[in-house]
Amino acid sequence: MTITLDSKIPDGPLADKWQNFIANERLVNPANKRKFKIIVVGTGLAGASAAATLGELGYQVEAFTFHDSPRRAHSIAAQGGINAAKNYQGDGDSVHRLFYDTIKGGDFRAREANVYRLAEVSVDIIDQMVAQGVPFAREYGGLLDNRSFGGAQVSRTFYARGQTGQQLLIGAYQQLARQIGLGNVKLWNRMEMVDVVNIDGRCAGIVTRDLMTGEFSSHSAHAVVLATGGYGNVFYLSTNAMACNVTGAWRAHRRGAAFANPCYTQIHPTCIPQADDFQSKLTLMSESLRNDGRIWVPKNPDETRRADQVPEDERDYYLERIYPSFGNLAPRDVSSRAAKRMVDAGQGVGPLKNGVYLDFAEAIGRLGESTIRERYGNLFDMYERITGENPYEVPMRIYPASHYTMGGLWVDYELMTTIPGLYCAGEANFSDHGANRLGASALMQGLSDGYFVLPYTISQYLSEWLNKPIPDASHEEFRKVQQEATDRFKGYMAIGGTRGPDHFHRELGRIIWDYCGMDRNAAGLEKALSEIPALHEEFKKDLKVTGSDTNVNQTLEKAGRVDDFFELGMLMCKDALNREESCGGHFRSEHQTDEGEALRNDDDFAYVSAWEWSGDMANPIEHKEQLEYEVVHFQTRSYK
Repeated sequence: MTITLDSKIPDGPLADKWQNFIANERLVNPANKRKFKIIVVGTGLAGASAAATLGELGYQVEAFTFHDSPRRAHSIAAQGGINAAKNYQGDGDSVHRLFYDTIKGGDFRAREANVYRLAEVSVDIIDQMVAQGVPFAREYGGLLDNRSFGGAQVSRTFYARGQTGQQLLIGAYQQLARQIGLGNVKLWNRMEMVDVVNIDGRCAGIVTRDLMTGEFSSHSAHAVVLATGGYGNVFYLSTNAMACNVTGAWRAHRRGAAFANPCYTQIHPTCIPQADDFQSKLTLMSESLRNDGRIWVPKNPDETRRADQVPEDERDYYLERIYPSFGNLAPRDVSSRAAKRMVDAGQGVGPLKNGVYLDFAEAIGRLGESTIRERYGNLFDMYERITGENPYEVPMRIYPASHYTMGGLWVDYELMTTIPGLYCAGEANFSDHGANRLGASALMQGLSDGYFVLPYTISQYLSEWLNKPIPDASHEEFRKVQQEATDRFKGYMAIGGTRGPDHFHRELGRIIWDYCGMDRNAAGLEKALSEIPALHEEFKKDLKVTGSDTNVNQTLEKAGRVDDFFELGMLMCKDALNREESCGGHFRSEHQTDEGEALRNDDDFAYVSAWEWSGDMANPIEHKEQLEYEVVHFQTRSYK
């Protein structure tokens, strides 16, 4: 399949593009919608909202999740809030300001038209979720409350204590459940998508594996939507749920979907530091905590006193010192690198000296413990259960960790990949966040794509297929792809080695974190590109999968996902090596200012790198979508 990058950005001024698209799009009338079948893979915020809305519009929808319930999707783990340009606080917010903050936060590496649309529809998301009963926090008078997040100087984040993702997912899930009950959506649970089927140059459906029985099956449709989340678990240690993986997006990539900006990964600055070498998961502490918590380290690297015994003049509130305009709410990439510099300089805190303090003493003294408990109570409880330390009495210890991925499948303005008929929504695509996502914008993008973008854009494609026959699952290509998937999993079972997939995942994650994590350089990336294939070969020869392939076998599931992580890891390192600049979460130590900040190269790298699968993971083919800005202008990011 030959890849052509056509972003399909509508004509007209930036502020009018989305409305121009809606005014001129090709439609499918209500009676004809019933003739079209759409598959949605993934039931997080993007997938659940897309499936529910498409079902309500009248399309035949089949939704697939590898969970037992859609409510187990990783969207549930989002804590801090969701952005929207409502300007309820009257503090100067607007659609344009949210758009600009997002472009700037992404270090001028996002597609301008997509970002403006995201800001534009953000105001509708809040109305939609309030109507569904989401219990957003409210002020004393009953109005919706807001708080601040990193990279913004206004309060535009709507929240439900520290469990915003959970409440939003319940809202989207109840709409999905309603459509399931009405017969408009068919839910397939405990089913993992393991491949994409293309026939005559278009996506014709998917192949799945039943995680309860091991049975493979094929499913045809007029269009397929992938809403399968991000690939942050490639690092092994991350804030992602253990089951999060890249398989859905990667299998589409291997079938012809371009993978964009894979090196753009986000390291979240406020996570509980790793406690030992046996740990398999890291825990997020919401960015919202930085509204009231102050981040500091002792000025003396040899400090041994308890945090509350260190005098103020012997503390370094380094974010407030370096970035006075934004202080503790500097963007995630900036804050993460600053924490790393402190720890690398020997000023880390905790038993392993691998963290920094997030201190609430001043806020508790100013507002009272009861107010802090109202705002962050569940987060404080979670921290105490994990660490055994009471954050009302002693500062939290935090350190950056892998959290989100800005890279993903390349999509055009209509969210279609380079495979006609295959769409991608939410974190699984690359479209809105550039090289760094601002806090509280992931939930905004997921719901924007599912509720307010895909339901409009998908009719552009479907209208061309009205009353035209499409291949069903009995087609020869479905049988071929299904057999390939069956053979792949039987191959994992037959290796008969000595080490489980977790061993290889841990080793792979260490390589990628060390050489393609917060700090990257050419020598390290070259080393990773030599070590990953060697480890992959060992995986192919020494993998051990216990149990059977005809019933529940999580080891077998993990083997397939880790296999895809190996190929993704190679592409991440190749992309990072190729991009000779620093921007957002991609920090090449050879390209930094005298003050240690990211140094972009707009002349040579102001583009989206969209990689084509060549059949050899060591030699992908790069395509470029040049980024052209009509309204914003390139400038060096400054949060000082």
